[in-house]
Amino acid sequence: QLQLVESGGGLVQPGGSLSLSCAASGFTLDYYAMSWFRQAPGKEREGVSCISRGGGTTNYADSVKGRFTISRDNAQNTVYLQMNSRKPEDTATYYCAAGLHCTYPINDYGMDYWGKGTLVTVSS
Repeated sequence: QLQLVESGGGLVQPGGSLSLSCAASGFTLDYYAMSWFRQAPGKEREGVSCISRGGGTTNYADSVKGRFTISRDNAQNTVYLQMNSRKPEDTATYYCAAGLHCTYPINDYGMDYWGKGTLVTVSS
């Protein structure tokens, strides 16, 4: 079964840190650029970050630049999103996706696989 599974979501206090993981099964991430998206209640889905197949290119939404870091470990078939200095407006369900390109602005065009998401809540 081809799937992406996110993990690491939960409750974090403002200013805190959290790391998300996205593991692939049934296919190899080497061939894909990987992206993270998020969707807050009542809002449209937003591209957060992406990383190219080899990891040499990364892009970030302006709202998270300097606070979030995307990385990948192709040997582990996993992509990560390290989130620091969390803000209440970061509260959302976070999704990873596999596609052909890592662009700026980050968009969801041409994504082949999507995870089901993991909820992150930033609250005191």
